[in-house]
Amino acid sequence: MQGVGADVGFVADRFPNLGLHSNIDEDDFSSSPSPSEVVARESAQLLAQRERLSVRDLASKFEKGFAAAHAAAAKASDETKFRDALLLDRQALLKKLRGLMDTLAGRVAGRNKDDMEEAITLVEALTVQLVHRETELSQEKADARKMASLFKQASDDARKMVEEARAVANSEIETARAAARRVEAAFQEESKRWSTSEKKELEDMRLEVQEARRIKMLHESSKAMDMEHIIDGLKHQVAEKSSEILKLRKELEALRQHEEESKLYQLQGAECLGSCLQIVALNEVAPQISMCSIKWYRVSSDGIKAELISGATRSQYAPEPFDVGRIVRVDISLPDGRNQTLCSSGPIDPAPGLGPFVEALTQKGGADFHVIIVQQNGELMEKQSLHVLNIGKMRIKLYKGRTTKVKEHYTPAMQLCGARGGGEAAALCLFWIAKKGQSFMLGFESERERNAAIMLARRFAFDCNVMLAGPDDRAPLGT
Repeated sequence: MQGVGADVGFVADRFPNLGLHSNIDEDDFSSSPSPSEVVARESAQLLAQRERLSVRDLASKFEKGFAAAHAAAAKASDETKFRDALLLDRQALLKKLRGLMDTLAGRVAGRNKDDMEEAITLVEALTVQLVHRETELSQEKADARKMASLFKQASDDARKMVEEARAVANSEIETARAAARRVEAAFQEESKRWSTSEKKELEDMRLEVQEARRIKMLHESSKAMDMEHIIDGLKHQVAEKSSEILKLRKELEALRQHEEESKLYQLQGAECLGSCLQIVALNEVAPQISMCSIKWYRVSSDGIKAELISGATRSQYAPEPFDVGRIVRVDISLPDGRNQTLCSSGPIDPAPGLGPFVEALTQKGGADFHVIIVQQNGELMEKQSLHVLNIGKMRIKLYKGRTTKVKEHYTPAMQLCGARGGGEAAALCLFWIAKKGQSFMLGFESERERNAAIMLARRFAFDCNVMLAGPDDRAPLGT
């Protein structure tokens, strides 16, 4: 009995708290969250995922979250049951402890009795605290049931939304499939109605329309031709600048060669296809050009080979397609026996856009050009009427209306070149020997058509193994 009669003393603040959050519970359930926290966390995750997932992903994630939430709810229920049982055990222990202390209080006296009464008072305080904790636990259980009910309602709503979205998606897919099947059936039925002859006729009509569009673009005004006119204007400006540059270059060359030889003449004109080169006197001392003997040559770009241009004996010369890429040289024999040589500053440049134009006419298989007969068999025509020059793959035809003036196939006897005489229209004319004893000087509407006609005829003649050139020309085959 000495132990019972020993002094009992302790600090009230260090008395163990037997409520819901006591040290005993913290050791057992420190790692387990409360049911309300579990339900709130799972609900927040479900709502956040619902906003960004597709119907299929939402359904999959929802099933997983629903299973996890049910597991958490079951775990929370088990935890609540365990805590209820623990609280019942605590109440029973407190009742037994109160009974024992009442029994001891009746047996002791004096100071020990006062201590026992104080201990009984503390036990009663613990009982009140336990009742308060039980009340809080009941409130938390009610909140948990409410959250579980809300979660169940949200789960049912989400599942209903998933099913509705899935039904709408399936309905739209079926509608699209039905529409695709109807279109495919209509296309197949339409294809069966077209016979082989009708398909061939439709293809021929499509080809004719394409050909008509291409011919229209070649012969009628369009946006492309408007752009071409603008480009032509720019080309004229560039040509003017080029002529100025050539003039300055020739002046510098004349100054550089002044000590060696006194120049009496110079070449003027743009050094490109479609222009006209002319010999011009530099001063009054120079003899009249009509009193001089003139010979024009085409020289290779390296300056080694020189070819006499037969018939070119005037003070003017219009370069033709054979001259492109070559240097034009003129030898002038003065009346006093002196000689003077003039050369272009560089090789003759091609006409811009002429190559693609000739290629288009070649693919077409030929072309018609409006021409005027200036001379026939060396005699000047008094009545210069309008004719049509047709250049085909196998022959050249000159006609007016239904009357054919000449029609000749490509033969070695045929000759064709640019006009090699003088005059303002030299760049617009070509010389054509159709056959022995029959020649024509034909004038065109523009320099472009004249050069295109020469190039097209030589292209078709080359396909017939004929080199179509001018008199005494020794141009390589195919140039």
